[in-house]
Amino acid sequence: MQPETRYARCGNLHIAYQVVGEGPPDLVFVPGVASHLEHQWDEPLQAAFFHRLASFSRLIRFDKRGAGLSDRAERMPAIEDEDGRRSSGHGRRRVGTSRNSRAV
Repeated sequence: MQPETRYARCGNLHIAYQVVGEGPPDLVFVPGVASHLEHQWDEPLQAAFFHRLASFSRLIRFDKRGAGLSDRAERMPAIEDEDGRRSSGHGRRRVGTSRNSRAV
């Protein structure tokens, strides 16, 4: 069964993310160049991998800007947004995880 896909705002964009597992710890899975949260569950090896990660953590997955279910950026984003914060902070606050999350 697929987890619910949710969306966090990052400026004018919506970033798609999913949370599966109970944790702790929080484990943030950073995708490669191409990703699609929902289609990855259709691939048996990837689904098994994600279920295994979620068996000992709260797995947080997301589609990067312009990939999968996330909005396309109108221009290339800067490392820091207009407030001087790294854009990854928006997602952490939305999901309710701390800076001490582990990324894989």
